[in-house]
Formats: sequence, structure tokens, C-alpha cells
Amino acid sequence: MLPKPLAYVAWPIYWFFQGAYLMGLWVIGHECGHHGFSEYPWLNDTIGFIVHSLILTPYFGFKYSHRTHHANTNSIEYDEVWIPKRKADKLYSEILNNPTGAFIVFVFKIVLGFPLYFVFNLYGRKYEKGITSHFYPYSPIFNDSERFQIFLTDLGVFATCYAVYRAAVIMGTQWVINIYGMPILFMSGFFILLTYLHHTHPSIPHYDSTEWDWLRGALATVDRNFGFLNHAFHDVTRTHTVHHLFPTIPHYHTFEAREAVKPILGDYYKYDDTPILEAVWRETKDCIFIEPDEVNGQKKGIYWFYK
Repeated sequence: MLPKPLAYVAWPIYWFFQGAYLMGLWVIGHECGHHGFSEYPWLNDTIGFIVHSLILTPYFGFKYSHRTHHANTNSIEYDEVWIPKRKADKLYSEILNNPTGAFIVFVFKIVLGFPLYFVFNLYGRKYEKGITSHFYPYSPIFNDSERFQIFLTDLGVFATCYAVYRAAVIMGTQWVINIYGMPILFMSGFFILLTYLHHTHPSIPHYDSTEWDWLRGALATVDRNFGFLNHAFHDVTRTHTVHHLFPTIPHYHTFEAREAVKPILGDYYKYDDTPILEAVWRETKDCIFIEPDEVNGQKKGIYWFYK
């Protein structure tokens, strides 16, 4: 056992770095969902299912919603994640549109965004009918041919939860919290940071069906620099744009692909080197809602963030 003063320092360091490397493991599962890990689909799904189940992520549920996200990136009607608020949403445009409100939103996203997204589809697309959840086989997110795999996803996550419960019975709750629970909490925070910052920036437009096309949406993403954590995250932090253009490229080739594509994209390639905590605070307080662009008093189908 560590002396208490040392434990107060050592445990948070462990949680942080273990959470970062769990996020790297999550990236491998995500890559399996894109069939970029192996040329064999069955191997991709087997490894992805095991990896994501162990870190409480619904593999098949996310695989299918993420497929839709890639097919409809930055469409305000059909994208699956980080759908911006509109000015008519008074909770965000008026009540939370201040430093205190921004801080509450920031903490809420980091701490609870991961489970609430998968369980209740928070920050996701609004469907008119049905229970929208990555764990619900009859959710409108999925089609009939995919529902059995969602059952399997639930079994995988349930098996992990049961194993964690048994470990708590044998080793003690505090041991499980320190070794597994807190790293998962840090991993979930990193997941929100990565996905939010890749798809939220003052220079990023969103489109309705009158203006959207696949290439416009795919290019409306931002690469970020997470410093020493880039390695732990397999450099997906700095290669998200090329990932949207070529989602089956393995993570160990995305950086060289980015360097090859950048001269071709020119100004269409977006990179922001702002320190991450500063960037997430700026985006949280400044990218509150979107409204359509106007030309000669006529609203267009291109939407920008407003504070």
C-alpha cells in the first residue's frame, strides 16, 4: 500500500495515463468498426467487439451509428453526433450563454457525455419515433438486419459489468474504482474531448439538405494537437480530416496520408494548434448555437456558430 500523501498523487496520475491508453484501445475498436484493422471483416468485428465491450462501449451499436455519421457529416438533418443547437433553444442561447453556464456545460459533457450519448443518444440525431439508444435493438438508429448484433453488444457490455462486480466482491469496491472505474471515467472524458473538438469550431459550417454534400461535410472537421497524448491516441487527433475522407486507412498510415493530402486540400484543410483545455473552453462558450447564413436578406442552407 502507498502512503496516503503519495497515493493522493500517484492514483490520479495512474488514472490519467491509464485512461489515455484505454482511449487508444478504444481507437483500435473504432478502427475495427471501419474494417481498417484487418482485411478480414470477421476478425475486425471479433476484435472490435471484445475491445469495446471491455471498456463499456456498445461495439455494434456505435459501428452502425458511426457509419451514418460518416455518410452524413455536418448535415443538420441526418448527422448522428454533435448536432448543434439552434437559437430557438433558449436553454443554450439564453440561460447557459454565460461563463457560469459554459462551465456547467463543460463539466457535464466531460463527466457524463460518454454514457449519456450511448444510453440516451445525447448530442445525437433526434428521431421522430422510437427509443433512441445504442443499447436498444429496436432503436430507429438500426435496421432490421442489425438488431441481433445489438443484442450481442448488450451481452458483451453486461458480461464486463458482471466481471467488474465479481472483482469488487473479491478485491473490494475501492480497488475496482482505482484500477478500472476511474481510468474508464478519464477515458470517457478523452472520448468527449476528441469527438467534440474535431466537430466543433467557429470556422466549421453545417449544412441543410439544400447545400449539403458528402465532400463538404467530410471537410468540415478540424485536426487538433493533443501534445504528448497524440501517441497514446494513435495520432487520430491530428488526422481526423483524412479519416473522414478515407475511413478505412489504418491508424499507422493516417499521418503519412494526411501529409500527402494537405497540399491538395490547401485552405480546405483545417488545423487548430490551440492548447486543448483552452480550445474546449473557447468552443464551449463561443460555439453556442448555429443560424443560417444570409445573403441579401435571404437565408441560405449554410449554418455557422454564434455566441
